[in-house]
Amino acid sequence: MVLMDYKCPNCGGAINFDTSSQRMKCPFCDTEFDMDTLKDYDNILKEDGDGEINWSAPKGKWADGEQDGLNVYVCKSCGGEIVGDDTMGATSCPYCDNPVVMSGKWEKGLRPDLVIPFKFDKKQAKLKFSEYLKGKFLLPKVFKSENHIEEIKGLYVPFWLYDADTDSRIRYDARSVRTWSDSNYSYTETSYYSVTRAGKLGFKAVPADASAKMDDVLMQSIEPYDLREAVDFQTAYLAGFLADKYDVNADEQKDIVNKRINQSVSEIFRNTVRGYSSVSVEQSTINIDNKLTRYALYPVWVLTTRWRDKAYIFAMNGQTGKFVGDLPVDKSLRTALFVGISVVTATILFLILYFVA
Repeated sequence: MVLMDYKCPNCGGAINFDTSSQRMKCPFCDTEFDMDTLKDYDNILKEDGDGEINWSAPKGKWADGEQDGLNVYVCKSCGGEIVGDDTMGATSCPYCDNPVVMSGKWEKGLRPDLVIPFKFDKKQAKLKFSEYLKGKFLLPKVFKSENHIEEIKGLYVPFWLYDADTDSRIRYDARSVRTWSDSNYSYTETSYYSVTRAGKLGFKAVPADASAKMDDVLMQSIEPYDLREAVDFQTAYLAGFLADKYDVNADEQKDIVNKRINQSVSEIFRNTVRGYSSVSVEQSTINIDNKLTRYALYPVWVLTTRWRDKAYIFAMNGQTGKFVGDLPVDKSLRTALFVGISVVTATILFLILYFVA
C-alpha cells in the first residue's frame, strides 16, 4: 500500500505523513487520520466499481393458425401499423386521425405474453372525456363536438415488462455540524463520515412503452396498471379493439428502464441514511440482472384531434379510468373573453362614478 497516493476523504487533497503527530495529515484542510482508519477506507475503495447490466430477450412465439383473422392496417400519413380483426371496416389512425387501409395479415413479430383486458367500455370512455373538458371555456369547439368524441378508440398499446434483480452498493459523504458558543467565542465542529449502504432489491414488471408513435411521457402519466389483473394473451381479447404492433425492440428501451431502476434503488438506499446535516453520493455501483422480459398489451382509450395542423392526443387508462392530455387555448375566444370582461368592468366603473358624482 502506497500511503502517498491517498486522497483526503474530506476535501480530495493528497495527504502526507506528518512526523510531529505521527499520523497522516491533509495539508489543505488540516484533517488528521490514523493508519487503521486509512486501511479501512482503502478496503472500502477496493470494493467500488462500475455497475454491470445483464439483459434477457423476449421469446413469445405464435402457434399455427393463431393469427388467422387478424389484419394489419397501415397509416400512410405516420406509418403506424394497427392490428384489427376481420370484422373491422374502415377506420382512422389513433395517432394522427388520418384514414388507414388494410395491407395484409398479421404475421411478423413476437406473440404477446400478457394482456390486461379493458374494464371501461366506449360509453364510459366518452363520459370520462366529457368530464375532463368541463369548465374549460377557452377550448376550441372541435374538441367538444359530440361527433368528434364519438371517434374515441380502444387501443391495446404494446409494452415491454422487465423483471430484474439488483445488487447495489452506494457510498455517501456525510457530515454532521454542531455549533455552540460561550461568552467569548462561537464554535463550529464538523464531523466527516463515510457511510456505505449495500443490498439486493428485486423489481417486477418495470414497464416501457414499445410504440415509437405513442409518447412515452403520456404513457407514463396514465400509469400505474395493476398487473395482477393481466391474463395470458389470447387473440379473442382483441375483438372489437385495435392493437398497435411494437416497433421499438426490447433492448432499445434499456436506457429508460435502467434509469427507472437506478432512481428507485438510489431513493430507497438514501432514505436509510439519516441523522446527518448533509449527505452526498460519493460512489454508486448498481448491478442489474434482467431475469425476464415479457411482451404485454395494455388497454388505452385514445382520442386524436387535429387543430391548426397539430395533432393532440388524449389517453385514458382502460383499466383504471385515469385520463391525461394537453389542451390548446383558442386565442380568438380568449380575446373575446378579455374584451367582454373589459367592457363589463368599464361599464360598472362608469356607473359607480356617475352615481357618486
